[in-house]
Amino acid sequence: MNTFLSRLNTIFAFTLSVMAALTFCCFLTTAFNSHKTSVYLGTGKAIVKNVPDYSANREKSDLGFVVFDMTTDLTKIFNWNVKQLFLYLTAEYETPEHKLNQVVIWDKIIRRGENSMLDYRSINTKYYFWDYGNGLRGNKNITLTLSWNVIPNAGTLPKVMGDGSHKFKFPDEYSPNRF
Repeated sequence: MNTFLSRLNTIFAFTLSVMAALTFCCFLTTAFNSHKTSVYLGTGKAIVKNVPDYSANREKSDLGFVVFDMTTDLTKIFNWNVKQLFLYLTAEYETPEHKLNQVVIWDKIIRRGENSMLDYRSINTKYYFWDYGNGLRGNKNITLTLSWNVIPNAGTLPKVMGDGSHKFKFPDEYSPNRF
């Protein structure tokens, strides 16, 4: 005969199997939703400075300062399975030393129930825009893109790039002050 612990183990294993199947079915209800939306990005002021790097050799590197505008409506992305969105703004550019440079210059977490209509004007970057070298001064092909990770209750973690980007250039001369 089966002991009490054996019966308890059977019930527990069956319960876990049913819960896993239900979680998978819940995931399937939103698995094929599109998480894209349009994004407007713009830049107001962009300057570049040549400042000492904080590494051991103390060489000078380019430090960019950008004031940007961003408008997007993320409300249609939220459904019952979206817990929060992790947004991040990246600047992508090319230098003679490196074909691809990507720098995260701003981020934000939006939880379900919070205001997900973003209309920001004249925002400064949240993180330093460093180039380890002199690749920012006079660079005419810097692209800003807004991307986000969808954090669901159940399922995969999609990484989505918004529809829309903005190209700008840094000036040819270093700025003596910040703004």
